[in-house]
Amino acid sequence: MSGSERVIIFAETEDNVGLSKLTTELMGIGGWLASRTAGRLVAVVAGEGVVGAADQLLSLGADTVFVADHPALSTYNPEIYLGLLTGLLPEQEPFTLLAGHTPVGQDLMPRLAFALGAGLVTDCCGIQAEGPGQEPVFVKPVFGGNMMASLEVETPSRIATVRSRVGTAPAAAPGTGEVVMLEPPAADGRIDVLDKVEESMGVNLESCPVIVAGGRGMGGPEGFDQLEELALIFDGAVGASRPPCDSGWAPAANQVGITGKIVAPDLYFAVAISGSSQHLSGMSESGKIVAINQDPEAYIFKAADYGAVGDWRRVLPALTAGVKKHVQG
Repeated sequence: MSGSERVIIFAETEDNVGLSKLTTELMGIGGWLASRTAGRLVAVVAGEGVVGAADQLLSLGADTVFVADHPALSTYNPEIYLGLLTGLLPEQEPFTLLAGHTPVGQDLMPRLAFALGAGLVTDCCGIQAEGPGQEPVFVKPVFGGNMMASLEVETPSRIATVRSRVGTAPAAAPGTGEVVMLEPPAADGRIDVLDKVEESMGVNLESCPVIVAGGRGMGGPEGFDQLEELALIFDGAVGASRPPCDSGWAPAANQVGITGKIVAPDLYFAVAISGSSQHLSGMSESGKIVAINQDPEAYIFKAADYGAVGDWRRVLPALTAGVKKHVQG
């Protein structure tokens, strides 16, 4: 990365108002990358009624914020968004552009990389740089999450989509950067958005303070009802390792691990989970980890703060009853 290179964040908002949590995390990564080369941190935000998001981006360290605020951008249309970015980004080259690994990011960034001839890495769960001026290395799961690949991009400009919980949002401070207003380009009519239907993807595990997760050792879907009972006491959620999701015992949206959700709740219960690296990569940053497993050598105990060795069918009901009694006084 050269000193003149820009780090660009494609910012997403929630309901076209405040920044998404993932965007604030990307600002932390972007600021870190820019600081290594004395480069500039740039953000781009598009939508309707998103002018206020520019102030947030400035407070998170952006030197320049490009804002496209227009009714045509209220609903994601890949033609309009692609035209907006392909008109702007060549002026910023060379650059490293970071976007969330979200539905919009997954759809738009490959289009953008192809249009600009930029290298692309998707689904990053880590970004590294060995020394000042060194090219960033993007880490992502491959072969179904059984291995991790470290990738360098050889093109002058690079684009990456990044998972949640990879970065940390910087502390807000008075911003001194500039805001540049953009005019969105007109769509050429190949795509018309006819309707928008929001499909429920289950509970948002990433924001839950308490998660009670079950693994292969549960033996079947029936035990997940007992996990739900414990989770409800804490107003938490039920998660699962990969095998229960693959077996249909739990929804795929509840999977915790490198091929599922990356979570960091205040309290994480790992019930009948052995502790594979695939799963630990998704929850090891939890505040406190409580493990229940009948194998005293299970690797999950190495990551746990508290552990109980025994059959979950005996331990979990006793634990639930004890917690319920304590909560109810």
